[in-house]
Amino acid sequence: MIDEKRIKENLELFSFPRLSGTDGEKKAFNLALARVKSLNLTPNIQMFTFSNYFARYYPKIVISIGFFLLLLFYLNIATIIFPILYLISLFFLAIHFILAKRPQNIIIGKKLKSQNLFITLSSKPSKKNSNDGKSESSERNFLFFCHLDSKSQKLTILTRIRAARSWVFSSLSLLIITILKNYVLIQFSLLFFIIGAIPLAINVLATLLIILNTTRNESKGAIDNASGIACVIELLNYYLNTDFRLNNFNLYFVFSGAEESGTMGIRYFYQNIKELDRNKTIIFNFDAIGKNVYFFPGKPIKKNVQILLQKFLNNSEKFNIKIISKRFYIGSRSDGYFLKKRGFQGVGIGDIESYKFIHSTNDTIDKIDPSILKDLCEAIITILNDYDTSFNIS
Repeated sequence: MIDEKRIKENLELFSFPRLSGTDGEKKAFNLALARVKSLNLTPNIQMFTFSNYFARYYPKIVISIGFFLLLLFYLNIATIIFPILYLISLFFLAIHFILAKRPQNIIIGKKLKSQNLFITLSSKPSKKNSNDGKSESSERNFLFFCHLDSKSQKLTILTRIRAARSWVFSSLSLLIITILKNYVLIQFSLLFFIIGAIPLAINVLATLLIILNTTRNESKGAIDNASGIACVIELLNYYLNTDFRLNNFNLYFVFSGAEESGTMGIRYFYQNIKELDRNKTIIFNFDAIGKNVYFFPGKPIKKNVQILLQKFLNNSEKFNIKIISKRFYIGSRSDGYFLKKRGFQGVGIGDIESYKFIHSTNDTIDKIDPSILKDLCEAIITILNDYDTSFNIS
């Protein structure tokens, strides 16, 4: 059964600085590997190399180029140098957009190493197999994700998200105002020039905040993401017992590396699951749970996830589950979001109220309620068992 004492032990065990690509992350990987091997399991290990360019420098360069283009458009000075600057800026922006398609292939920047660790537990043998000897249930899957690394930054995560959102919305506002000024209501160009100074000032401030932010290796990463590691290990302990396995779903337990460096680990792990049927696979991404539980299903919410969410809401007597459903997540990046962009369905599990602590030296174990993690794991087991029984294999 779910053991709160073991959850506390794992929270303490994995609460130390472990920036992706460092000895700290390697230590976290080895600890997770030891935990898995102690269960007499043979896990899969996926080693990979990545560049720190995408996570550390790419956003700053793209934001700076974007600001420069907006400024040139806003000033609208008739001189030969401006078109040349436009073309140069657009050229570098296009290169970076191309690089962003497959950032794991970027060769610029410092090369670092990381690893993914994952285990697959098959569903119970079905009594009703197809003629080829394969059970239809083998096509259905639940995937439990967490990431091993942590990081701290000069600015808090809330400040960074607000800066990113401010940059996007001020850019759109400035773009509209500039179009009106330059091409539509030219007779009022001076008025729009003055009005445009407001979003321009906001954009300058947001750009500076993003550029001046730096990554550090000072956070113990208790909330983000020792909490997720503890949950996935606990669920693995439970489902290790074949009597507790699901009848119609295989189970994946994934500990990804370098999540905080542009979700590099999940980009490599994706190659292992890209052939899975999206309609028969549901993902749970455990990422930063403190003293509250928030579900992030994104939009649109598919029918299977809607059913699960309703079951959680109907069976959450021990704690209050809050559901935050957004179509766009500006200024945030996670393993779950990466997979959702590739057609997978599921939910991210976190705690918005803990955002003021994560990615900082304040991300410590005292900010976590282990009983909440225990209740969450028990709720997941209950709901998945209930969901599993709804499938009748013919």
